[in-house]
Amino acid sequence: MTARLTGWVEPAVAAAGYDLEELVVRPAGQRSVVRVVVDRDSGVSLDDVAELSRSLSELLDAQDEALGRSPYVLEVTSPGVDRPLTLPRHWRRNVGRLVTVTAGPDGRREELTARVLRVQDDGVVLAVEKGGTKKGQVRKAAGERTVGWAELGEARVQVEFTRPAGHRDAALVHVPDEDETDETDEIDDGEDDTDVDPEDMDDDEHDPAGVPVADASGGSGRPAPHRAPRDPRPRRGGSK
Repeated sequence: MTARLTGWVEPAVAAAGYDLEELVVRPAGQRSVVRVVVDRDSGVSLDDVAELSRSLSELLDAQDEALGRSPYVLEVTSPGVDRPLTLPRHWRRNVGRLVTVTAGPDGRREELTARVLRVQDDGVVLAVEKGGTKKGQVRKAAGERTVGWAELGEARVQVEFTRPAGHRDAALVHVPDEDETDETDEIDDGEDDTDVDPEDMDDDEHDPAGVPVADASGGSGRPAPHRAPRDPRPRRGGSK
């Protein structure tokens, strides 16, 4: 099922201007959860997620017979802050952010804390930091270091309370919690849609991790009001 869904979803996601980072299908009681993770260089907003969710919902509705009429929940989301940086585009989208990364030749790799300065054809340029290993200490830059793609190991973005100027999320406050933009859309479950009062929505509210959050129930893909920090476990049947 996953391969079939990817064949339908990936072209639609690309046509909308996004990269499909992940598509996962997992059981959730008598239903399945289809989780679609997307991203792009300019970032993904609540409105972007809501629009894409509606588009993908219509696409999958048209494939109802091929899917066997099995009830499932569609989730459209952006990557979390803890997503590993594995591709050049992941690094490009995190220029200006602090990361921890294992780097160096095989057998001689070391763990670094560094800020991503820029991305080049042959690798990434990092401002490697030194000191500040204890809480409250200030790290100092130790100069630039270019690391080739072949010498990059596991890398993850570090949580910061403020973003460096110029980063695509610099205007958003960041605290250590999930970092996802999320839209959930229930498909073909035979239940009534849950109506949402648009006046309850607040476009200025954001997830505590600093990224706008959207949530919708029902095949219409309507956005629901801002919600409190969510349990990391997936919601079932579009319930709050």
